[in-house]
Amino acid sequence: MADESAIPVRVGHYELVRTIGKGNFAVVKLARHQITNAKVAVKVISTRALDADQLRKLQREIDIMKRTAAHKHILRLYQVMQSSSHLMLVTEFCAGGEIFDQLVANGRMTEVTARDYFRQIVDAVDFLHAQGIVHRDLKAENLLLSADLKVVKLADFGFSNYFSRDALLSTWCGSPPYAAPELFEGRHYSGPKADIWSLGV
Repeated sequence: MADESAIPVRVGHYELVRTIGKGNFAVVKLARHQITNAKVAVKVISTRALDADQLRKLQREIDIMKRTAAHKHILRLYQVMQSSSHLMLVTEFCAGGEIFDQLVANGRMTEVTARDYFRQIVDAVDFLHAQGIVHRDLKAENLLLSADLKVVKLADFGFSNYFSRDALLSTWCGSPPYAAPELFEGRHYSGPKADIWSLGV
């Protein structure tokens, strides 16, 4: 688990308020802009804990987030900052939390809500595929909601990659409950088709 003791209280113009998520090498903080008071999320990544391959994948994740930030249903990356030991990604803050947490708290959603959310998710995934990008980790935990619970934002591009229409992918990615059968079988797979399977789940 990421160590929070080395994380500063302030990053650039942002005051880090509290922890809202943790991973092996990263901590996500709710932050406040000191001038505008705008709330953002800051993902603080310990770069010293990453090897060369992990750093390369992190750079790819950032590149993909920059390319897709303009889409209304994809989490927007505002800024990237770096220190000697950390990389910090400043993104929009989705106060509604994860769709997964909403399901745990409230149970099954209505058909109307499910249909509206699904339309927004498909819109985001279709945009990714049109840009030659596959997400490869579509799941309820990576779908964030606005404060009014009406707008869905696709997040977490750690497994995302570029693809070409005539080439198959081979890397096992994603979460088992949402993964397409061909991944379990160890076969090469179409990235977009694997995303579509996860959408169906």
